[in-house]
Amino acid sequence: MVKIDKNTKIVVLLGGNSSEREISISSGENVIKSLISKGLNIIPFDCKGDYINKLIKIQPDVCFNALHGSGGEDGLVQSLLEKNNIPYTHSGIASSKLCMNKASSKKIFVKNNINTPEYEILKIDNIYDLKRTIPFVIKPIQEGSSNGVYVIFNESDRNRLLEIQKSWIYGEEVLVEDYIEGVELSCAVFDNEPTEVVEIKTKNTFYDYNAKYESGGSDHIIPANIPNKIYNLVKKTAYDCHNLFGCRGISRTDFRWSGGNNKESLFVLEINTQPGMTSTSLVPELLENKGISYNDLILYLLEDASCRR
Repeated sequence: MVKIDKNTKIVVLLGGNSSEREISISSGENVIKSLISKGLNIIPFDCKGDYINKLIKIQPDVCFNALHGSGGEDGLVQSLLEKNNIPYTHSGIASSKLCMNKASSKKIFVKNNINTPEYEILKIDNIYDLKRTIPFVIKPIQEGSSNGVYVIFNESDRNRLLEIQKSWIYGEEVLVEDYIEGVELSCAVFDNEPTEVVEIKTKNTFYDYNAKYESGGSDHIIPANIPNKIYNLVKKTAYDCHNLFGCRGISRTDFRWSGGNNKESLFVLEINTQPGMTSTSLVPELLENKGISYNDLILYLLEDASCRR
């Protein structure tokens, strides 16, 4: 725990070099505005290049981690901060690394009987020869904000696999999983309690980058209009995932519900340890519904910061 007052030197980490740089800047700017409104001592810090020595010279009392994507939520920045004994917000090294890596998190879901779409890990060079039954989804192993995600709905989409392979910039391996037709759901865990469940509707083919971050790109329904049995299962599963992966502060678990009324109809897609803090992000909206303002959310995360060796 970190005591926060007007003398606390708070560094907000944002930007970075990942494909989610712009989203991180948007999250970070919102966090900065919130903390300034409370009269706190804020230093914005763009984590570009070899930044750690510059950060050490600032001698922060605490860092608010508003980074997204590789370098920011995969255990790297967490490891650097811990080596230098700098407290930081959100999850620690191990949970960040596991949750960011979809191959690792899938294995943990399966091992712990958490229903998730059937999947396989392939070399991207082999994607054109994939014989998987349509529809299916192609995802990078370590990306967020739906970057690099393709849904193959029909044979016309399948014919694009060679094009996808040639333009792929997300590493040598790719995750391929069944596409679950149904309702998009999400639930956060904050202060070790699940929030309400949000149903996400979009006119796009799926909840992609534009649906997530463009104003009006999606509609968020809280509470989700689903059966009570499924609603409670979403909350329980989000809570279980948060604790199974050892998350801290806040996490968000994403689901697809195929319409049945049993646990086999609910699928966990992934768990996110660094949920967005933008004006269209789900977590601030879920917490506001719970009666927790954006300012209180940010302050809680700072006070919860630690250096977890």
